[in-house]
Amino acid sequence: MPSFKAVLSKPFAKYVAKRIKKWSSRPVETQQKVFENLISEAKHTAFGKDHNFAGITSYKEFQNNVPIRDYEDLKPYVERVVAGEEDILWKGKPIYFAKTSGTTSGAKYIPITKESMPTHVEAARNAILMYIHETGNAKFVDGKMIFLQGSPILEEKNGIKLGRLSGIVAHYVPKYLQKNRLPSLETNCIDDWETKVEAIVDETINEDMSIISGIPSWVQMYFEKLIEKSGKNVGDLFKNFNLFIFGGVNYEPYRAKFENLIGRKVASIELYPASEGFFAFQDKQNEKGMLLQLNSGIFYEFVEAEHFFEENPTRLTIADVKLSVNYVMIISSTAGLWAYNIGDTVEFTSLKPYRVIVSGRIKHFISAFGEHVIGKEVEQALKEATEDTSISVNEFTVAPQISPEEGLPYHEWLIEFENEPENEPQLIEALEQSLQQQNSYYLDLIKGKVLRPLKITKIKKDGFQTYMKSIGKLGGQNKIPRLANDRKIADSMHQLKLIK
Repeated sequence: MPSFKAVLSKPFAKYVAKRIKKWSSRPVETQQKVFENLISEAKHTAFGKDHNFAGITSYKEFQNNVPIRDYEDLKPYVERVVAGEEDILWKGKPIYFAKTSGTTSGAKYIPITKESMPTHVEAARNAILMYIHETGNAKFVDGKMIFLQGSPILEEKNGIKLGRLSGIVAHYVPKYLQKNRLPSLETNCIDDWETKVEAIVDETINEDMSIISGIPSWVQMYFEKLIEKSGKNVGDLFKNFNLFIFGGVNYEPYRAKFENLIGRKVASIELYPASEGFFAFQDKQNEKGMLLQLNSGIFYEFVEAEHFFEENPTRLTIADVKLSVNYVMIISSTAGLWAYNIGDTVEFTSLKPYRVIVSGRIKHFISAFGEHVIGKEVEQALKEATEDTSISVNEFTVAPQISPEEGLPYHEWLIEFENEPENEPQLIEALEQSLQQQNSYYLDLIKGKVLRPLKITKIKKDGFQTYMKSIGKLGGQNKIPRLANDRKIADSMHQLKLIK
């Protein structure tokens, strides 16, 4: 017999789906309302006064008054907020800072306000409710749920709490889920990732797990330790496990490996959360892309990635975007971020409603020779090249080799295989074919003998985990970039002797 909670979730899911349809079917109007509200609410802040919000009556005026900024550009304002000043980027003070480790700017303090915090929680909840509404499956709400996340222990800075986003969100798990939720607070507070995973395995191995959530690379580590300890695959261990919720990276490179670890297919929901906002979630099981959250206090702008580094590139609202174009996503929000470059690139897979996939990072690309290769392209190439083969990949990254000891430059693919290819030249050929089809610049460079075909470097088992540990980024929300325009990661892997 389904519980009262499971029965009640279906009419609630129907109600939420109806509300989502209301704003998603009126996207431009919804975004206009968000825009007007943001300008109105922030006109008396220091930022609003500096940028004449009181005089802004149109999006065009906003563009003219507020340039695109990244964290470094916004830092002078953020530092005033961190120092305890009020009414700087948003009215009053933030209730939290989500602390992230920036690669160029050291620690970043992303404000989360009374107005922006609920949108993080609602979007995650709505993703599950939309799944219930579409599939009619609510059984899992009676089982145990695990969310692999950062520590919920928060520090304090000038009266404002700070911590990792996942640790902050841990304080907002609804009461009706608390009894079902694992791991325990004590385990969740363990800082060392390897110790934490061991403790999570001990706590969950005999439980009836129905939902498992986290970044795929770290969930994989959890699954492998479960199998090591129990001698069973995850699907046999957790017979009612039927929903995997993930975010942070593309699941496709992990899907075959996960199905092998689980022993069967499991439904999944993709989320697009970040410290700066919860931007999208998968609303349909058989549709590509995630529903862009247009009604969550975030106003979106988009700049074609190809032109992003030009002076004054064209900024577009959702009314003007096109399918399958790589855009840098810019946000203004109730957290007090204004025309803020979050660093991600997205592509639209649908305009009715607006759905996106994350195609990469604007700083994570390879263009050492003008090839403009992005994350989505290398992931797609690997997916196509290993489909219908026994090849299984645990992790990978790609870097340019600009000055090889001999021969032409090339792209080095550092791959940790679970099942290695029997015919490596055939895999290289398939990767090349896919990349050349996807990227005409890359094709021209290969044809023009500027580049030679890619080279695969095999990484030892758990090599990427060893590398992440060496830089203090094992576990949590940290992930390996799919590619880089330099050889920082590649050279470190060689220096640490992680090459097979």
